[in-house]
Amino acid sequence: MKFLLEHRNDGTASASPYRVVEQDGGELAWVNRFLDRQRVRGLNELSLRAYGHLLLHFIRWWAQQPGVDVMRPDAPAFTETMLVDYVRAQREELPKLSPETINSRSAMLRRLFRFHFQVEMPHGPYRLQRVWGASPGGRYRRGKSAVAADLRLKVPPRVIEPLSVEQVERFWSSFRTARDLAIVGLLLLNGLRSCEVLALQLEDLLLSEAQLRVRGKGGKVRMMPLPPETIRLLDCYLKAERPLTNAAQVFVSLKGKARGKPMTKAGWRSLFRHHRAMTTIHKANPHRFRHTFGGDMIRAGVSLPALQRLMGHANIETTLLYIQISPQDVYEEYARAVAKQTAPARIAQP
Repeated sequence: MKFLLEHRNDGTASASPYRVVEQDGGELAWVNRFLDRQRVRGLNELSLRAYGHLLLHFIRWWAQQPGVDVMRPDAPAFTETMLVDYVRAQREELPKLSPETINSRSAMLRRLFRFHFQVEMPHGPYRLQRVWGASPGGRYRRGKSAVAADLRLKVPPRVIEPLSVEQVERFWSSFRTARDLAIVGLLLLNGLRSCEVLALQLEDLLLSEAQLRVRGKGGKVRMMPLPPETIRLLDCYLKAERPLTNAAQVFVSLKGKARGKPMTKAGWRSLFRHHRAMTTIHKANPHRFRHTFGGDMIRAGVSLPALQRLMGHANIETTLLYIQISPQDVYEEYARAVAKQTAPARIAQP
């Protein structure tokens, strides 16, 4: 039995357009009811697609297990012990999966179980129990039982790797059209996400006010300042390059059969893939430019709350990732501190 993730537009507004189906077209009803619930919650299509792929991977694995009926799962079969087997199978996959990917799939299954059975997934026998209790002095001693192990894999610290000045200059100089230069400018000088750039509409460009309206994750809207360089590139693109079209999106195709139609994700990927090959800067993907923006802003002295708002982060912990101190930064801070400490004290004049 083979399962697929299909995109269908024939459903109601409350139904997820992404459906987990059998190869013959029959739906996996209990999984799709979960996706429909997420659509009712207001998740956008990109999130529904991501949810669908997470669930599809599990369904394909589970369908291969002996004695399992994925069409009508029961609680005894859908347990945390099964989840342990699923995690173990993923760790043996090649190419090797990241801990974040495995953790995301595990978390999604817990949510699916809670939705379908209306209870939390029961604990399996693999869990380790440790006994802790508070001592009179405030220190912890053995005494009270608590769960000490979970299925979340240890995730290595995330390292933000921005592009160097030389890499940015070389990649930037490989573009020839104002459209493409404006796209890179919005990534590098404004720190936008790829989806945010593609979603920009003409009404979002407030060039006379040097501002930009950005629709971020979760439908959140934020206003951003536009630097003069980006304004110049956008103005040049709109006046000299953008074809006459009724498309509301800012960025459209400039040539070919798709001329005047909104730029697609495939076209976006092709654009950056071509310029990575041309410049041999293989790390120059759109999100790397966003990382470069975040690092530049921190070095320029922008406060964390301000940077969080500029980048549209829901949690400031994400913004904190951009505070990475290099050896040169440490030396400069040390030199400034020493100079301040050794400077002769000023004698107040009478």
